[in-house]
This record gives sequence, C-alpha cells and structure tokens, in this order.
Amino acid sequence: LLLYRIGHFSYRRHWQVLSAWLVLLAAALTLGLTLGGQMEESFDIPGTESQNALDRLEQVFPQVAGESAQVVVAASDSIDNYRDELNDIAKQIEDVPHVEQALDPYSEYATGTLSEDGKAAIIQVQFESVSKDQLEEPADQVREVADQLTDHGLKVEYGGMLYQNLEYGLTATELVGVAFAALVLFVAFGSVAAAGMPLAAAITSVGVTMGVLLFITRFVIVSSATPMLAVMIGLAVGIDYALFIISRHRKQLASGIEANESAALATGTSGSAVVFAGATVMVALFGLTIVGIPFLSVMGIAAAAGVFMAMLVSLTLVPALLGIAGERLRPREGSRVWKRETGQNKRPTMGRRWVRLVMRAPIVFVLLVIGLLTVAALPALHMQTSLPSGKGEAAGNTARDAYDIVTEHFGEGTNGPLLVMLDITQMDNDTLLDDLEKIRDEVAAVDGVELAGDALPNPTVDSAIIQVVPTTGPDDPATMDTVQRLRDLAPQIEDNYNAISSVTGMTAVQIDITDRLNGALLPFAGVVVGISVVLLTMVFRSLLVPIKAAVSFLLSAFAAFGLTVLVFQDGAVGEILGIVPGPIIAFLPVLLLAIVFGLAMDYEVFLVSGMRESYVHGHTAREAIEEGFAGAARVVTVSYTHLTLP
Repeated sequence: LLLYRIGHFSYRRHWQVLSAWLVLLAAALTLGLTLGGQMEESFDIPGTESQNALDRLEQVFPQVAGESAQVVVAASDSIDNYRDELNDIAKQIEDVPHVEQALDPYSEYATGTLSEDGKAAIIQVQFESVSKDQLEEPADQVREVADQLTDHGLKVEYGGMLYQNLEYGLTATELVGVAFAALVLFVAFGSVAAAGMPLAAAITSVGVTMGVLLFITRFVIVSSATPMLAVMIGLAVGIDYALFIISRHRKQLASGIEANESAALATGTSGSAVVFAGATVMVALFGLTIVGIPFLSVMGIAAAAGVFMAMLVSLTLVPALLGIAGERLRPREGSRVWKRETGQNKRPTMGRRWVRLVMRAPIVFVLLVIGLLTVAALPALHMQTSLPSGKGEAAGNTARDAYDIVTEHFGEGTNGPLLVMLDITQMDNDTLLDDLEKIRDEVAAVDGVELAGDALPNPTVDSAIIQVVPTTGPDDPATMDTVQRLRDLAPQIEDNYNAISSVTGMTAVQIDITDRLNGALLPFAGVVVGISVVLLTMVFRSLLVPIKAAVSFLLSAFAAFGLTVLVFQDGAVGEILGIVPGPIIAFLPVLLLAIVFGLAMDYEVFLVSGMRESYVHGHTAREAIEEGFAGAARVVTVSYTHLTLP
C-alpha cells in the first residue's frame, strides 16, 4: 500500500519529483568534484603479523617504512664496467624529493643487488612514508634520472608497486556499455521513451552515488576499484529495477488500465519485488565487511549505497517519468507490442516456448544444468590467488620488464623480498652483534630462503631488520610456505636470544591478505546465503524456493570461478583476448561471489514473484510457472544481455 501511494504521488507530481532528483544530482556531483579527495590504494589488514610489524616499523625504523622501488639495470657486457655511473645515478636519485635512500648496488649495506652472472644490478630506492599520490611525481623523477643510463647502452626498467598498473578506475568501456544497453533496451521495447527511462534512472542513481563517494574520499581511504564496482553494480540494478516496473506498466496499459492507476499498481507490485531484490543485493555487499579488510569493506558499503540509491530512484523517479510520458507509452491496439503484452500473438513468445519445453521434461533439464555447471566449476579446484605483481603486467610495461630481467639474472625470489623484523630491547648488549649474526644465519638456513642480508639495528638500537630473498616468486604458493617457516622460527629465536621476530614486507602483506580473503570466502558465502534463505522464506512463505535459489546460486558462482580460472589463470583463449595468465587477484573471488549472488537473487525474485502472483490469482501451478516465467523472461534476458556483452 505504501509503495502504491508513492507511485501515485510521484506520477501526479512528476515535475516536482524530477526537479528534486535533478537538484540532488547536481548538489552531489558539485560536492564531490569540488570538495572530494583522491582515490588511494591501501592494503592494510589490521590484526595480521605483517601489518603489526609494518606499524611498528614506521615507529622505530621510519626510513624503511615507506614505499620502495627498484631501478633494474642490465648490460650486454660486464655490469662492473659501469660502477661509477651506477654510483653517480644513485646519488642523483637521493636528491629527488621524498626519496629517503637510493642504495648503490656496490654498497656494503646492499643485499643481493649484483647478479652472479655479472650482467645486472639493482639500485634499491626507499621513499619516505607519505601517501602514494605524493609519490607520483618523485617516481617519475626517479625514472628521468635513471634513464640517463641508457645513454651508456644499458637497459633500464623499474620495479615496485609504484610502477605497476594498480589503478582500476572507470574507462571508456563503461560508456560503451551504456550505449549498448540503450540499443538492447530499444530493441526490446521498440520505443525510445520506454528504452530511455531505465537508462535515465540508472544514470541518475549512479551520479548521486558517485558524487557522495567522491566527497567521502576526503575523509576515508577509497580504492580506485571502488567507483568501478559502485558504477557497475549501480548501472546493472538501476536498469533492472526500472525495467521491471516499466515492463509491468506497459503490460497494464496494453490491457486498458488508466495510466495513473497503472503506474501506481506497477510501483506497488513490481516495486515490492524491487525492494526485496535490492535488500538481498545489499545484504551480499554489506557482507564484504565480515572479511575484515578495510578497503574491501569500503567497496562493499559504497556498492550497497549505489543499490539503495537505485531502489529509491526506481520507486520515485521512474513513476515520475511515467507521469511525464503519460499515454505515449500505451501500446497501440493491434500493434506487435500490444499483441505481445496482451498475449494475443499468433505465436507464443520465445520465453513462453522455452518454459513449455523445459516443463515437458523438468528432471532432464535439472540434471543437464547441474552437470554443465559442475563441469564448468572443476577448474576452480586449482584456483591460485594473489595480489598483483609485475609478473601480471602486460609485456612492454616497465614493471613487467623489470620483473623479467630480475628473474633472468637474479632469480624470481628477488622480485618479492621479505623482511624479518626483530625487537631487540631484551637482548644482551654485550653479545648483541654476535647474536644478531647468529639469528641471521638461522634465518638464512630456513628452507626456501635464497639469501639473508646482515641484521641492521636502528639508531636507537631497539629494533633490527634482516632482508630475506626467497627462492620463489611473490605469487608462488611455495613462498607462502617459506613465510610460514620463518614465522615458525620465532619461538626458537625468542628462547635463544630474547628477541621477538616477525615477518613483513610487501610480499608477506600480500600473502596475509590472500590468506585472509581465502579464509573468508566460505564464511562469507554462508552468511549471505543464510540471510537470503531467511528473507526468501519470509517473502514467499516456502522453504523449497529459497533452498532451490541457494543451490542454484552456489552452482552458478562456482561455475563462474571455474571459467575465470580457465581463462585468466590457465590461459585458455588468453592469447586471443590479450590476457596474461597468472594467479587470480585475491579479492576477485569475494567480489565475484557478491556480484553473482546479487544478480542471481534479482532474477530469482523477478521470476518467482511473477509465478506466485499468477498462482494467487487462480492459475494452476503449471500455468502460474508459465505465466510468471513468460512475463519476466524478457526483463531478465535484456538485463543479462546489457550486463555481459559489452
């Protein structure tokens, strides 16, 4: 009844409602563009050993707590011939703003910076602990300085996160997607007005969400991937929800209902399905907060806000747009659209033909779908996850080329050094240096360690660090085992030397994030599925419907995982698509689970609510299934098409 009244009010006061949304959109965008902050990547994971060690490192060893980078230099002859040039470049780099230290590869304090084959060297660059946006210009200046080495015939590339392409921002692809969605909607509706309304609604909701999100970046660290997820989800559900209400409205208009009454009824009936569908999607997205990783929590909350805004727009702006269109949306009697909406086609619609085919042998189709999805899910059994590294960059990117040079001349483990941090406040001062040397030897003896540098105390002699080079690369599962063995060494170090050790560094942070995400995947799935089962049970007053929905969602999700692994990890058809095979980005499975769950619940609600409504109105069970499916099939198909093909 409330939604009916909202639809009725919005239809009658359409210009006022439209004006209110336009004012809100303008205010949000103005606020975000003028007072908003900067997007920033942050992989903080509170409570993990690597993060705790990094936090302490910033306090006691600030000179090594900031971002680091590597200037990787390769020569066709002996690198020793360019010793003076390398020393001079290291000194010039130290003069770059925000550079704490640039270590000459021949320095006594350097660890593993000269290759055994004598043809490559690494200048380790340590930046001050400042925000990444402050390091963009210094990183470019480092390149300008080091590029002078190319004048001597040396090959120079740059490694480290500062030189990786970690931005996941919005691109022209989103515009292509909107244009394609417009085309699909026009083909489906056969009307510019009817096709334009879902797009206008979705763009309005996304615009308001983006404006608020940009403003929030002034106070909260927001990843560059957050707007992309919010826009993608916002456009998808915004178009879906508006489409569902408008489709219902046009069908009622074709049956002769007055436009005002039809808009209110469509908002009251289809609008209730929109509210429930939106609530389930928001549950899934809010569920990202249980993972315990701040940047992922922000992404989930932002996307959930986008879904909430899409719901508000669908329930208020859409009926207002229907009011502006008035009778122009009523299909002309006798037209193809009128026949389709009233069921007077000579031939049944494709959706109706399909559901009739399925219902002839439902068990066969159930087994067939389960079999196909199970086969598609099989590659997920060997899914590997990690955070991005230079290895995952496209050939020609400097981070990828640096990774390859280091791998060739030093071994892949040099691309992902670890840091063993020691709290030495309780150690015996008389034997401190000797004990640190013994600790270094024990660290070097750990299986999987290629090289361990000298233990370097800080100026206040309360902490020390040991740089460790593993034998395997940063995204190799064996490196995770090496990190665990180093951590298992901690009790022995404490018992023998009264030193408290912990393992950190970007590689250890990545491993901890990956481990946290992998461990949260099943609990996250359990929470969102469990809550959705409860909500579906309350709405449809059935236990079979939510159980069927949960099983089909899980099958769909794991099939999506399997296909993702097959293409992006195993490299199937990768060359055709220009994909560099490698481990899946660690947070992708959780995001994919949330997105697939949200869309699956949308489609479930749209289809089953129509079936239930037909059954309540007196149809038999089989008739209700056919009518409900035929009525929502076009909406679901159009939604799927505009989501996937771009």
